[in-house]
Amino acid sequence: MKTRARPRRVTVECHAKLNLGLAVGPLRADGFHDLVTVFQSISLADTLVAERSASGFTLRVRHEDVATNGRGSRATESDVPKGAANLVLRAARLLARELSLKGGARFTLIKRIPSRSGMGGGSADAAAAAASLLALHGRRLSLSRRIEYASQLGSDVPFAISGGTALGLGRGERLRRLRLRSPFRAIVAVPRWRVSTAEAFRRHDAARNSLTHWERHRRFAVTVGRQQVEALSLTRRGNRFEQLLGRRRRDLESLRARLRVAGLLEPHLTGSGSAVFGIVPRGTSVREIVERFSGDEPLYAVRSVGRGLRLRIQATSTRPRKGPR
Repeated sequence: MKTRARPRRVTVECHAKLNLGLAVGPLRADGFHDLVTVFQSISLADTLVAERSASGFTLRVRHEDVATNGRGSRATESDVPKGAANLVLRAARLLARELSLKGGARFTLIKRIPSRSGMGGGSADAAAAAASLLALHGRRLSLSRRIEYASQLGSDVPFAISGGTALGLGRGERLRRLRLRSPFRAIVAVPRWRVSTAEAFRRHDAARNSLTHWERHRRFAVTVGRQQVEALSLTRRGNRFEQLLGRRRRDLESLRARLRVAGLLEPHLTGSGSAVFGIVPRGTSVREIVERFSGDEPLYAVRSVGRGLRLRIQATSTRPRKGPR
């Protein structure tokens, strides 16, 4: 672990993700499920500002509506965990404890990624908190150490650290970097309803023939990465959680149908939901799709990006000069 100069303030742009296909495998002895998924970072991002303080960690959250159709307030303001349950504070306290970091930090989170939508907003915020705290203390950690700590915070946090395009295995924390054949644009719709991830996994375990196609996805995991991957073909692999929505399945199919009519390709859930995204065809105007869309769901126009975090270091601290003798 290396030490570097300590800045006064660190600002981190932390990006949301999409799952370009997601398959769920058997329940493991540790209580998690094996997954095969392809993660993709997108342009929608939260901003976390961290400043050093004498002791303790505090968090202030401000919401910003960036929905293309101006209807995103409820999607960003609802369901953001408060206090110690927030992943920003959990990440900061974990690193401070494990690395014996002195002092504290004041965090300000500008929240744009809808909460509990399957877009990995909380995981992105946790990754940003860890990165900013390390920068505030002038500390460097190897990627393996950062992944180790990230895995303690959540299955998607390891990906949020590096971002880009990656195959996710294990419970999602085992990553293999992939090459995207070409960048793409997408539109994400976020309905009012939310999905219980725990309940979705329970339904998966109770379903008959729930693992019928698992071997096919495992074979895909072995071969993918030998060539560049294409977003649209990956989305056609589907998302296992779409079959596990219970009474919400009809709502999902209605939303997918309306997105197709508006002009999007292969609309699917991301993560366990509830956000649904579709690929924008090349040469098609995002504005036209938004105008054709029938529904009151907030829409977010996004594009693929190559990293998960972008740090900006501000005002490195210096020792005060001595006065004249």
